[in-house]
Amino acid sequence: MIKMKDVYKKYANGVVAANGLNVRISPGEFVYVVGPSGAGKSTFIKMMYREEKPTSGEIYVDGTNLATLKNREVPFVRRKIGVVFQDFKLLPKLTVYENVAFAMEVIEAPSDSIRDRVTEVLDLVGLKSKSRMLPTELSGGEQQRVSIARSIVNRPKVVIADEPTGNLDPETSWGIMNVFRDINEQLGTTIVMATHNKDIVNRIRHRVIAIEGGLIVRDEAEGVYGYEI
Repeated sequence: MIKMKDVYKKYANGVVAANGLNVRISPGEFVYVVGPSGAGKSTFIKMMYREEKPTSGEIYVDGTNLATLKNREVPFVRRKIGVVFQDFKLLPKLTVYENVAFAMEVIEAPSDSIRDRVTEVLDLVGLKSKSRMLPTELSGGEQQRVSIARSIVNRPKVVIADEPTGNLDPETSWGIMNVFRDINEQLGTTIVMATHNKDIVNRIRHRVIAIEGGLIVRDEAEGVYGYEI
């Protein structure tokens, strides 16, 4: 599903955030990306949905090489990739339903399909009863659930999550992880999650890729966090 081959990323200030990355992630895998601050995790994640472009190398997502993709083609490829951010990025003047539906409206999905699919994913994340509320009327955990629903509404094969529990309390974080687990297990969606949450990584075991200095220093099935917080 995802393949990086000899990927380098050097920023204009001279910082090397990716120093020859090689990795394969299979369909249906759940992968944590861990490492100290400034290690290159965010760059690793952002290159997977072409928020950042590698200096050299190849990055394939579902068979498309993002490294050679023309800028005008990026929005079409992103329709196959769901992205969940730490700060939710919801549209404040739209209701829960409208925020999720918007992702389908931009690809001009039929109105009947939008209604049925949005209802389905809101039910999956436990927010069907709050579809008419605005983001400001929701808790942080509920806003993140809306963000997750929006990320999967177009049935992406991959969901990229960048610190999705970073702004949430521990109890709420566990609830969000249960949502990701259901998406992975019930829908078969590949999930790649950058996180600093040691407890979650150590208790909900999945593959762990550790990055330091732009290098993959550890890649373990059912690994542990491995860093002090």
